[in-house]
Amino acid sequence: MSDATKPQPSDNLQADMSPEELEAAQAANEADALEALAQLQGELAALQSKNADLADQYLRAQADVQNARKRADDEVTKARKFAVEAFAESLLPVTDSLEAGLAVQDATPQQIREGAEATLRQLKSALERNKVIEIAPAPGTKFDPHQHQAISMVPAPGQEPNTVVGVLQKGYTIADRVLRPALV
Repeated sequence: MSDATKPQPSDNLQADMSPEELEAAQAANEADALEALAQLQGELAALQSKNADLADQYLRAQADVQNARKRADDEVTKARKFAVEAFAESLLPVTDSLEAGLAVQDATPQQIREGAEATLRQLKSALERNKVIEIAPAPGTKFDPHQHQAISMVPAPGQEPNTVVGVLQKGYTIADRVLRPALV
């Protein structure tokens, strides 16, 4: 006998069952199928709800990122716009001192010198507060091409080669960046 002609176990059960039993079994199968369908539909609805929540969370996160980017751009724009504000504020007393010195009509050379020295101290203080540091290498200091610019080379008896002999013009750095190298 081939498999196709062999009686199947379910065929034997159905043949042994009365029509009422068959109808009850079909109704039970339909009820199980409906229950499974209802369960799957419930799972589908839950997954669709979760999908909608995740899509909403994604859109909110995307909006948050765009808002953060806009705020950062605004802050950078403001920082650029007002970057020199603190520096300018620290220079205002220097301007005031210079104007006050020029307003004195009958100042003696000694008073003018003292006023200029005081104003220079104010200016140096303002520069230091704003991280502008002077580069003034002492004689005998090793030449540093990152901070010094050689104007000429001169024989210096008693000193090692490639050392600073004298400073023609001071240099300046700001936050470890050279604004102007010292001319040596």
